[in-house]
Amino acid sequence: MPIEAESPRAWRAVLEHVERRLLDGDLLPGERLPGERALAADLGVGRSSVREALRVLEAMGLVRTASGSGPNAGAIIVATPGGAMSALMRLQVAAHGFPVADIVRTRLILESAVAGELAERAGAEAGLETLRSSTGEGAGLETLRSSTGEGAGLETLRSSTGGSSTGGSSTGGSSTGEAGGLPAAERLLDAMDSPDLEPAEFLALDAAFHLALAEASGNQVVTATMAGLRSSIEGYALDGLARIDDWHATSARLRREHRGVVDAIRAADAPTARRRIHDHISGYYAETFPEPAPTPAAAPAHA
Repeated sequence: MPIEAESPRAWRAVLEHVERRLLDGDLLPGERLPGERALAADLGVGRSSVREALRVLEAMGLVRTASGSGPNAGAIIVATPGGAMSALMRLQVAAHGFPVADIVRTRLILESAVAGELAERAGAEAGLETLRSSTGEGAGLETLRSSTGEGAGLETLRSSTGGSSTGGSSTGGSSTGEAGGLPAAERLLDAMDSPDLEPAEFLALDAAFHLALAEASGNQVVTATMAGLRSSIEGYALDGLARIDDWHATSARLRREHRGVVDAIRAADAPTARRRIHDHISGYYAETFPEPAPTPAAAPAHA
């Protein structure tokens, strides 16, 4: 019997199949996925489920799709998800079945720190741009070089602002160069604005958004931890759907909260960024679980 006839979440089977092949190295950037018909037949799902999975994978930045029947049609791999460390974390989560409350507490600690760091970095980068514009393109850096020793000023600025780029991104690559590498996260928010999304698709993109923020931090350990927890985060978010009386209102609130976090980061307002993401995570948990576990009273003062 097709999976689709047994479960309304058949598209997740397709998504997990593609992610597993990416992690195993069976699919590499630049290669094409099998066509919709072939994937549907191989996995025992309907083509509509394949299309839903591809839509989520594209929003996550893992594939790019093109319609039509020519040589460029179909889905092509453009990025890979987190590597061995995140895969190990997923295995640990699956083996131990960590309590939801512990996952939420971990998110509050990690994501509050990430949001604050991204906002602080945005402020440092804005200051560097102001220096450049006030002294002429490149002149500020030359002044720093001459006053502190050849290249020393530039290296000091790089180390203080996290100016070196980081590698690898499951959402299509993050750069620390523009407001903390936010474009990938903002693309996911744009995808979440689609009125056609089912709640499960929305929550999958929601988890991908939080992972994109972690990736933008450039901290590989935080990124791998968040990638490893992603399926658990989606799982408890999905379990909470039954306790939501008005999904339309809740999803609208979640979208506003996401945008508010990004706005605070872009405004270089670290305390607000930390508070907003803390309230966002704890708020959904409080809404969907009858007895929320105690959470940190406030976000950490420094990322």
